[in-house]
Amino acid sequence: MSAIQRNNVKVLGNGPRTLMFAHGYGCDQNMWRAVTPAFESDFRIVLFDYVGAGLSDPAAFNRTRYSTLQGYARDVLEILDELQPQQVTFIGHSVSSMVGALASVERPGCFDSLVMIGPSPCYVNDGGYVGGFERADIEDLLAMLDSNHLGWSAMMAPVIMGNAHRPELAGELEASFCRTNPVFAQHFARVTFLSDNRADLSRVKTRTLILQCDQDAIAPAAVGRYVHDAIAGSQLVVMDATGHCPHLSAPGEVTEAIRQFV
Repeated sequence: MSAIQRNNVKVLGNGPRTLMFAHGYGCDQNMWRAVTPAFESDFRIVLFDYVGAGLSDPAAFNRTRYSTLQGYARDVLEILDELQPQQVTFIGHSVSSMVGALASVERPGCFDSLVMIGPSPCYVNDGGYVGGFERADIEDLLAMLDSNHLGWSAMMAPVIMGNAHRPELAGELEASFCRTNPVFAQHFARVTFLSDNRADLSRVKTRTLILQCDQDAIAPAAVGRYVHDAIAGSQLVVMDATGHCPHLSAPGEVTEAIRQFV
């Protein structure tokens, strides 16, 4: 099976440069629908679902391959090998920011630039490093996900989304979580929230933009600054948007920041 089939790749627009959008945990490519239309007339847009998400091929799931974020980065590179686009900007939300970083380190010639929305190289507090969670908190969250997928989704969606005055956004995120096969959801959650890619950041040589949200419960401001300091020459934009999913809650602000960068 081709990577395009495996990852349910969709290509929109036909501009000379390519924007590759990569979704976060528990989501799929549909989460970019409020952002991509602004770029279709000038760029080639590549959308895809990670294995285990959206309409990807569930038969392609392999626990060994996807035991670290490197396996997902390999998928990104295989998609690009098949499409052979020019001047690729990889736009990753949340965990996809680190997937893009790893892909760019492995093959920097594939990427013109990176955009990281709410990145976190490590979610666990470690000495002077503030990741946002204690290890025990992460383990408790993972244990709840294992035992009560629907309950976890209902509890976490409002926390991740923020914007309590717009409950429909949390409802959409919860529905996305619930659609994900629990086996895939549990596996990807463990890989995501226990990953530590801090040492990889200094190896990123690709031009990088970091979009940091205000009042983000998953990737607090200190994490955005850490990523910015670790990637030489990176740009950090702190948006007025709140929560962890600004491409849903504040798509206009995200679109404008990306446009100015690219």
